[in-house]
Amino acid sequence: MCHGGWCFAELTGQLRERGHLVHPVTPTGVGERSHLLPGGVNLDTHIEDVTALLTAEDVHDAVLVGHSYGGMVITGAADRLPERVDSLVYLDAVVPADGDSCWALVSDAERRWYLDVVDTGYAVRPLPFFDPRATPHPLASLLQPLRLSGDTGRFRRRDYVYAAGWDGASPFTPVYERLRADPAWTTHALDGGHNLMRDAPGELLEILLDVAEDQAGRPAPA
Repeated sequence: MCHGGWCFAELTGQLRERGHLVHPVTPTGVGERSHLLPGGVNLDTHIEDVTALLTAEDVHDAVLVGHSYGGMVITGAADRLPERVDSLVYLDAVVPADGDSCWALVSDAERRWYLDVVDTGYAVRPLPFFDPRATPHPLASLLQPLRLSGDTGRFRRRDYVYAAGWDGASPFTPVYERLRADPAWTTHALDGGHNLMRDAPGELLEILLDVAEDQAGRPAPA
């Protein structure tokens, strides 16, 4: 939420140096695309941001990586274009099922934040400690239920990367505990805050490199 693809800049560079194709995505209406914020920007819009890129760039065997709210987006994108997706990586993120909205999956504290909208009513204000480049986030994307037509278990690998260093209780602890007990998932706990790209970049890089290796041990597109 509120951030652009630039928050992955360090990881993007390191993955590209190792031969991977990487496309950091800024959702419509956020970051450098914040001028594209009519009332119609919703979760479907953000899913299409990803699916349109996969199609336009002719990406196959994609490893979709979603941070926080991004878990909604990668789940929906993988469901719509399963033939182009290899694996899913959730970075301290929501993991939705069919019919879930981000609003339904978060705590009351997050819901109170979501309701702190800008004057237009279209978007949620960035929190004070966010990156200074952060912009308001489209509210409708947090309220719209996700509709899925298939099972995300069909993908080769699903990883959950949990941030164990929150200042206070993490709203993602129940998700991590549930998935850690599920043999269909690979889980990781890193000693960092919610923004793992900043707090644990080295460990996160190793996880992504491991996920992106194909069966022959050669780099696969990410």
